[in-house]
Amino acid sequence: MTWLEVDIQRELPQAGGQPFALQVALRCTHQQVVLCGPSGAGKSLTLHAIAGLLRPDAGVIQLHGRPLFDAAAGIDRVPQQRRIGYVFQDYALFPHLTVRQNIGFALQRGWFNPRPGQRLAAVEQWLRAFSLEQVADLLPTQISGGQRQRTALARALVTQPQALLLDEPFAALDQGLRAHLRQELLTVLAQTAVPLLLISHDPEDVRIFGQQVIHLNQGHVDDLAPGFAG
Repeated sequence: MTWLEVDIQRELPQAGGQPFALQVALRCTHQQVVLCGPSGAGKSLTLHAIAGLLRPDAGVIQLHGRPLFDAAAGIDRVPQQRRIGYVFQDYALFPHLTVRQNIGFALQRGWFNPRPGQRLAAVEQWLRAFSLEQVADLLPTQISGGQRQRTALARALVTQPQALLLDEPFAALDQGLRAHLRQELLTVLAQTAVPLLLISHDPEDVRIFGQQVIHLNQGHVDDLAPGFAG
């Protein structure tokens, strides 16, 4: 069953060269999909378009059959309406908020919401799930890289998204921690049944999460790349 369909075009300027043409057509038919390709292939741009952070010039994006973007029909849902959890490569945590506040930020509006002493059941659930209770009241600068990654994952999952997008989620971690957090993520995916689209250059990520592997090259899906599964 296809849970994500993307068929988009976007031309972006490049410094001192020809515009970069993103022309991506893909169908995610497995629960865990890995998006591979060399640097500059358009992988992060594709995730940005799916999440609503980049507007294509033309095309369509559908999640579970629901249009998120349709240029011809004039549909372009804002990120908050797309019900997608997104973890950036640098985690993009709010430095002025504690771990608990970062996780709960998407649940309430306001620059400092939820308030420091506030306890939300959904937030407390994910604090426990990722073993973050002991650092819940610390700032991102006061915790380890692995704890920051767990915080970003918890923030993405707390809103009960219909899909999870991860951009090189383990790249900044040492090898031992990568292995541990991969297993944590697999457990969470099994428990929640949230479909995953993950960008990675790491063959181990491809082996573990690559139920379907899609290769991008120069802004296009490369059907002939080794190990491609459409």
